[in-house]
Amino acid sequence: QVQVAESGGGLVQTGDSLRLSCTGSLDIFNYAVAWFRQAPGQEREYVCYISRSGVDQYYGESVKGRFTVSRDNSKSTVYLQMNSLKPDDTAVYYCAATFGYSRSFDSPSEYPYWGQGTQVTVSS
Repeated sequence: QVQVAESGGGLVQTGDSLRLSCTGSLDIFNYAVAWFRQAPGQEREYVCYISRSGVDQYYGESVKGRFTVSRDNSKSTVYLQMNSLKPDDTAVYYCAATFGYSRSFDSPSEYPYWGQGTQVTVSS
């Protein structure tokens, strides 16, 4: 089974950019990956999805046009480039993986493999 781990979180100001990384075990190229986030007291929210090859990418409405997901399978890494950050983006960000592809890519229940999360805090 694949293992994934997030990195790159931190404290930034409104309008800043940040890039998160999700590093997986060597066979992560066989897995579709999604990013989710969870703010205190709120449910886990879907952020984006990227297919195994990276060709298919889908975004949640709240991040569309500001966030970009990409992957480098040669480095076993999926990236989340976050631009124009807002205080509402403050949350713990998680990457999650599922073997093959996901039909309901925005549902946390589709992903059996999760990282521990990385905190992103955007100050106003």
